[in-house]
Amino acid sequence: MSSNGETSRKPSEGLPTYSANEPSAVHHPLPAENVSTVENAPPPVNASPVENAPPAEKATAVENAPLTEKAQVSEKAVPPEIQEEKKKREYKEMGEEHQATHANVDMSQIQLRAEDLYDKEKVDLETITLEDVFQLLQCNENGLSSEEAHRRLELFGPNKLEDKAQNPILQFLSFMWNPLSWVMEAAAVVAIILSNGQGSPPDWEDFCGIILLLFLNSAIGFYEEHNAGNAVKALMEALAPRAKVKRDGQWTEIESAILVPGDMISFKIGDIVPADARLTEAINVSIDQAALTGESLPQSKKVGDQCFSGSTCKQGEAEGVVISTGANTFFGRAASLVGQDDDTTGHLQKILAQIGSFCLITIAIFVIAEIFVLYAGFRYQYRRGLNNILVLLIGGIPIAMPTVLSVTLAVGATQLAKYKAIVTRITAIEELAGVTILCSDKTGTLTTNKLTIDRDTIRTYSHFSPQEVIILAAYASRTENQDAIDMATVQALDDPTHARAGIKLLDFKPFNPVDKRTEITYRDEATGQLKRVTKGMTGIIIEHCTRNKTEELEERLEQDVEEYAARGLRALAVAYEELPGDDPAAEGYGFELVGLLAIFDPPREDTKQTIDDAVALGVKVKMATGDQLAIAKETGRRLGLGDHMYPAKVLKEGPPPGSKHANIDEMILDADGFAGVFPEHKYEIVKRLQALGHLVAMTGDGANDAPALSRANVGIAVEGATDAARGAADIVLTEPGLSTIVHAIRQSRIIFQRMRNYAIYACAVTIRIVVAFAVLAFTYKFDFPPFMILVIALLNDGTIMTLSLDRVLPSNTPDAWDLAEIFSYAIAYGIFLTASTVALIVIIVETTFFQDRFGVQLSNPGRVDRNDPQLHMIAYLQVAIISQALIFVTRAHGFFFMERPSMALLLAFCVAQLISSIIAAYGDWGFSQIHSISGGWIGIIWVWNIIWFVPLDWIKFAMRATIIRHLRERRLRKQRAGPPLERTVSRVTSIHESLYSNRTSFIRNKMRKLGFKNKVAMKPEELTRFSSMQTQQVGQTLARHPSRPAPIGGAPLAGPSTVV
Repeated sequence: MSSNGETSRKPSEGLPTYSANEPSAVHHPLPAENVSTVENAPPPVNASPVENAPPAEKATAVENAPLTEKAQVSEKAVPPEIQEEKKKREYKEMGEEHQATHANVDMSQIQLRAEDLYDKEKVDLETITLEDVFQLLQCNENGLSSEEAHRRLELFGPNKLEDKAQNPILQFLSFMWNPLSWVMEAAAVVAIILSNGQGSPPDWEDFCGIILLLFLNSAIGFYEEHNAGNAVKALMEALAPRAKVKRDGQWTEIESAILVPGDMISFKIGDIVPADARLTEAINVSIDQAALTGESLPQSKKVGDQCFSGSTCKQGEAEGVVISTGANTFFGRAASLVGQDDDTTGHLQKILAQIGSFCLITIAIFVIAEIFVLYAGFRYQYRRGLNNILVLLIGGIPIAMPTVLSVTLAVGATQLAKYKAIVTRITAIEELAGVTILCSDKTGTLTTNKLTIDRDTIRTYSHFSPQEVIILAAYASRTENQDAIDMATVQALDDPTHARAGIKLLDFKPFNPVDKRTEITYRDEATGQLKRVTKGMTGIIIEHCTRNKTEELEERLEQDVEEYAARGLRALAVAYEELPGDDPAAEGYGFELVGLLAIFDPPREDTKQTIDDAVALGVKVKMATGDQLAIAKETGRRLGLGDHMYPAKVLKEGPPPGSKHANIDEMILDADGFAGVFPEHKYEIVKRLQALGHLVAMTGDGANDAPALSRANVGIAVEGATDAARGAADIVLTEPGLSTIVHAIRQSRIIFQRMRNYAIYACAVTIRIVVAFAVLAFTYKFDFPPFMILVIALLNDGTIMTLSLDRVLPSNTPDAWDLAEIFSYAIAYGIFLTASTVALIVIIVETTFFQDRFGVQLSNPGRVDRNDPQLHMIAYLQVAIISQALIFVTRAHGFFFMERPSMALLLAFCVAQLISSIIAAYGDWGFSQIHSISGGWIGIIWVWNIIWFVPLDWIKFAMRATIIRHLRERRLRKQRAGPPLERTVSRVTSIHESLYSNRTSFIRNKMRKLGFKNKVAMKPEELTRFSSMQTQQVGQTLARHPSRPAPIGGAPLAGPSTVV
């Protein structure tokens, strides 16, 4: 901050700089040594004292004076008339000054507690004088002590709205609360209660086995999801907003969450205001609070004005005293009055429910059939028939499905974090895999977010070379507290530290909204000559160029500017003059225009390749930028994205006359991007693309992007996004660039393939267990022991859990759950595996093939008992081996041996089969009606399974060439005819969590349906609640309820709660 109160200019989209390193010589008349810096510059010669101003003007002058000047004034006694003038101004919003109710309040009667401070019937901290604010908050401009701040933190609570953490026991038990678990729990009840009869005790073995199976699945799911939640929480906490605060008389930086009323805070251009505050010092401050108050343009602020938490400082620097935090801020009170969101079932939950329904229907059909056949036909006793039904219930239910998919997603979230993508809604991974269109911001995502001088397009109008024009422009730039233009100009030097080389700075005038230019007066150390350089808007600079301005020069300049504009480049004019004598305030000989610089935001180095990669993955990238149409087209051409860009107004007005597009939808699909985009345009683009059947990902960085991020199937908050954008997004990026998103898409498809492979496997195993043992029961009255089905399920679960780490190939097209395809594969595999089991039992029962060829025997050498315990063991080992082996077929696109599985999966399979073989060799459990078999039988079963395993790949290929091909063609025809199946809408968190809470609480707080978190969809009337009109309504609501304070501790106000 310079001593003359220089104004900070709003940079274009907050763009930093880019360094150009082209070597070039420095020619006369430019010096080459650094003699002095800006810090040594004297104050402006035209500075005038504040004390001599009239009283009414003096108050305003004091507030708008530089920090150093105000400090001097504050040391003197402020006349009563200034205090009165200030008080009148600060009461102006409350009606007539003489009717201001708070003027007569006895401040000593108001306690330092939320009940008093935030009861507007007693006092309004937003409008009373600063002196009263300090008195009420019992603080001063030196800030609070650490001890006092800690005491107030306990009194008022943290500067955020906390969510109630879910009980971990309930979170653990929630894994047992889904339809698949209900069936297993019903089976447990059958085993312990309904089986107790006919002189037999309850089936404790089966009961304990079922409970153990449920417990293990829940424990694994809870552990993995808890770990993923902690990892995401740690990453999000690293992104927690921070604030500059004065504690113990020293300025320090702390987390915004521990700010308390009475703290002195400081913020500058680009900072987010961390809490509601009253300004005590302000220099050319402009605050953007559109997302809170509905004011579309940044608002100028002066001493005494209030700044709302969550607003952004667009210009200047300020200090203020915190008056409210957390739930007591304007934003916190608005959050409690806006309303609550409804829970809706997410896309993955729906898929899981349909897969579960398929399994349950299959089981139900055969259970009913067994009831009729076994009881009515075979006249089974009650207990015997019940055991057969338990086999179908336990073996047919893919009890591990919710846990496996949850673990796969949780592990996937951890893997995505390695690619700098923090997943805040775990099921967003599945939707990201199916994204067909990615709507991306330009600035910082497609481009570097660093304004750069385009050295190849520099225009010169005098004897100066392009390199000398850059050096002169750098002279006329600040070296500290730079805005984007100054930073780009200085960085264009071969060595940015030479921005003051060879000159002694005498006077500097920074950019301000009135003059629209910067100006430096300096002494050339080499010659001693006084010189002056100015840079700024072309129209302003050319008016000052009295020395070489001609009609021909003006026409040439205009042509160059138009050429720049057509290419989306911004023009920066540079002029130079020499001064007579030794007076830096003297008039010069007249400026002459020396050059024109082109400024642009260059594409990131990896963006073009990344876009090509996205297209290869079947994802169409569309640019949505707030920049002008020409800039959008130029960026699109440089990136290879295309130049079919349209102004955002066409979203409302429709295609222009003569357009090739019949309607807006066709135009949106054809467009490569849109320019002049506001948040409402982003929302409209997403909504229309979804209506056309696309899964859409949308990037955003501001609070006003929240509706679009919420509406998108996958909302992505880019690196450096505001808390509001992070809160509304499903994925938060911690690294700039589009490549991070494309990496996340590719990784999400790997995760999706793991889930799809398991879904096919689980459905196939359900069919093979249910159909095989039902057929054997109908054919041979084969009574397989339920306990052995539990053993198979336990060993299967241990192996299948490693699928979350399996090595699979991502698809080259967006993924989608085609349940008809999954069920078709499952039925084909299931029937084939059923045939393998039934054929083995038939051969053993009906023939002596194995006994004759291999010399093996069962316990009964004569006719085989159809319920021989050894025959049960043979069936157990055959089912256990080939069922698990199926996963190697479902996980591979081609032959199973062509795609190497992960070592974890391979090792788990080997261990499980070793255990199964050991059980077969040594298991002699009378309670389960099984008996060990010889090594010969174990070898026969292994060979038998290998023979039946080989054709599984050919079944896969045959299915793909016939039924699956037909299903895919039918799906394509439906897609061409109209929108496909309904897509889910990505949820948005509550309005207060959007600003203050990290989204990891979502993982902890939501009870899941079918093992997953619910998504929250905004009500239609709330979709625009971040827009100006809606926030104005919120403000009006607050005005109607001025006396509703928040409870102590920062809890939300009473009223409609917000669901997260």
